Amino acid sequence: QVQLVESGGGLVQPGGSLRLSCAASGSIDSRYVMGWYRQAPGKQRELVTSITGISSTNYANSVKGRFTISRDTVKNTVYLMMNNLKPEDTAVYYCNARTLIFTYWGQGTQVTVSS
Repeated sequence: QVQLVESGGGLVQPGGSLRLSCAASGSIDSRYVMGWYRQAPGKQRELVTSITGISSTNYANSVKGRFTISRDTVKNTVYLMMNNLKPEDTAVYYCNARTLIFTYWGQGTQVTVSS
């Protein structure tokens, strides 16, 4: 069983930055693909970015060049660095950990980009 706890969300002005963290209880080894999803009001949850056990990354076109995902296997933590934030980035951000068999979700953290 893996539990994921996100932190780091908040209110930021357009153009600002935030760093989200996802701390995992239990070992997140190289079998796990770690990802960040987001869900805006009235919209479906969407994949923002993911990182494999060998640190191969994937980004949604809307965040390429602005967001960076990283993982610390010693601390069992995944990070999402978000730069040049835009109002359309406003959403609840969810951490996800998955293998071929299991999928785990965090409770989500709110990110609001507004002046």
